[in-house]
Amino acid sequence: MRAHISLSVPDLDKAIRFYSTMFEQEPTIVRADYAKWLIEDPKLNFAVESRCNKSGIDHLGIQAETEDELELVASRMKRAGQPFLDVGNVQCCYANMDKAWTKGLTGEKWEAFYTHDHTEQTYGQDTEHLLDDVCCNR
Repeated sequence: MRAHISLSVPDLDKAIRFYSTMFEQEPTIVRADYAKWLIEDPKLNFAVESRCNKSGIDHLGIQAETEDELELVASRMKRAGQPFLDVGNVQCCYANMDKAWTKGLTGEKWEAFYTHDHTEQTYGQDTEHLLDDVCCNR
């Protein structure tokens, strides 16, 4: 498993320079509105996006390394008793992935996901907004 943090930033180029220096590595993926670093120590999937008018933490998550691991993490999210949404297969973040969402106790959004590939040329569809429509699926 790998921790995931996604930030919304007002200036993508400035963010890429800052985080590349901080992590001492260039992003793994860079698009016009998105950059992602896969850091090995500590294991972190760190993404910045400039697609929104807001700045700060967009969401947190756990990246599974296998489909079985995703199933395990998603089942824990569901059992935790907060609003839960199993999205399934989606195109998001320039990738094809399976994912699920939950909300933490302070309203922060958490995703669990398994990435099949990063071959998409378009960002795809955000799915975290669907969690806002879920009252409580336990």
